[in-house]
Amino acid sequence: MGLHAEHSHEADVQAYPAVDAAWEFLDKHRNARFDSADIKALRQKIDWHIVPLMFCCYTMQFLDKVILNYAAVMGLPKDLHLQGNEFSNVATFLFVALLCFEVPNTYCLQVFPAARWLGANVMLWGIATACGAAAHNYQTLLISRVFLGIFEATIGPSLLLISSQWYTKSEQAPRFSLWGCGTGIGQIVGGAVSYGFQQVKPGAALASWRIMFVVLGCITVVIGLCTFMFLPDTPMQARWMTDDEKVMHLKHVSINQTGIRDHKFRLSEISEALVDPQVYLLVLAVILLSISSGVVTTYSSTLIRNLGYSGPRAALMNMPSGVVSIFFTIFVGYGIRKQSHRWAWIIACIIPAIIGSALMSFLPITNRSGVLAGIYLVNAVIAPLFIFYNLTAANIAGATKRTFCAAVVSGSFSIGNIIGPQTFQARDAPEYRPAKYAVLGTQAGCAFVTFTLFLYYFAMNRKRKVIEASVEEQYMDREVWERLTDKENPRFRYVY
Repeated sequence: MGLHAEHSHEADVQAYPAVDAAWEFLDKHRNARFDSADIKALRQKIDWHIVPLMFCCYTMQFLDKVILNYAAVMGLPKDLHLQGNEFSNVATFLFVALLCFEVPNTYCLQVFPAARWLGANVMLWGIATACGAAAHNYQTLLISRVFLGIFEATIGPSLLLISSQWYTKSEQAPRFSLWGCGTGIGQIVGGAVSYGFQQVKPGAALASWRIMFVVLGCITVVIGLCTFMFLPDTPMQARWMTDDEKVMHLKHVSINQTGIRDHKFRLSEISEALVDPQVYLLVLAVILLSISSGVVTTYSSTLIRNLGYSGPRAALMNMPSGVVSIFFTIFVGYGIRKQSHRWAWIIACIIPAIIGSALMSFLPITNRSGVLAGIYLVNAVIAPLFIFYNLTAANIAGATKRTFCAAVVSGSFSIGNIIGPQTFQARDAPEYRPAKYAVLGTQAGCAFVTFTLFLYYFAMNRKRKVIEASVEEQYMDREVWERLTDKENPRFRYVY
């Protein structure tokens, strides 16, 4: 009897060679019993097991990058004898390394288990952060930050793919926002941590910024170890879910038509991605958006200090930026959950960022309150990044295509962060007006590209045939779990 059952399953797999791994699990558990009314309780259970780990990872990736911002007012440039644009170059090459290693991550994330790959890289970038404390000149600091960029390259694509496994398209936006709040928390915690470490007396064995690097690096290693051990690679491997719960969950997310897990690497899907207009629009929008993000991440403390505040006070005065970031991130995440219209919520965040950019750019530096308000408002621009990540996860189907596009869109964030710090040139100090004008112009451009993306999705959906029945009602249908891309699947619907 057992041999017959095993033979029957092998026959099923051979009969459906192009079906996602989730279908194979469902096929083994056709007799599972569950009550769909329990999906809310199951979703809460998933939230508590998944979101905190993703939140901690994203918080530390931001904090480990932004501590360079705080170290700038803690004596790092003086201690390492940095000259001219060397500080900007250190910030830039972190993102150059991150960008270069996004594409190899496309292959690694499909071949290796996503959660394990993420956890291992978090531990490695924690080590790179701690090693930054040993830097004694420009070259050694640059090397430590380059390695930080190499290992952080996986964070965006990994969290994007993991989120798409656990939630429907409408549920994804608030979850993206929840772990995305790590950016705002990182800004707040970073300001407090910087202020605390600046109380270390100058005669201490280690400079305050060096101690900060070691402590935060060690915390990151611990979080990476927890992620490696406790974050499941797929819903089918979650030890804290029963088989019946797994079936209920897979039925629930089957409506996405984006699959769960497929190890096979398909070059044809990358070719499709390279001619897909939505990919180029997403890339352009994220580049324009993240130019401002790069300025905020690297130079906000410097801008505040140039208003006449001391180093410790500048660190504290930067903390409201995190509050603004958190507010808008949660605001758009739950707004989308209730009302959809992702494009409109993106633009709703860009408008206050444009106002903030104008205040920064056109008010004299003597108007400290107005310029400070502008610096804070620009942080509203951080929230739309997670909505673009959500659009990537929701609107791109096909395992290889989605993984590749996740890496490309995340890489676009790096491109913007490469450009952003380079708009700050030493000759423009202390007001840095060209950089402020760049923030203003790129935000307006991002709003235009976002509206164009909405028009594209709207036009594509009008060309698709209407789905006659809910996909969720057909969750055992082979077509739901076929390894089709969004272009190949005539029933696929884009969200916007």
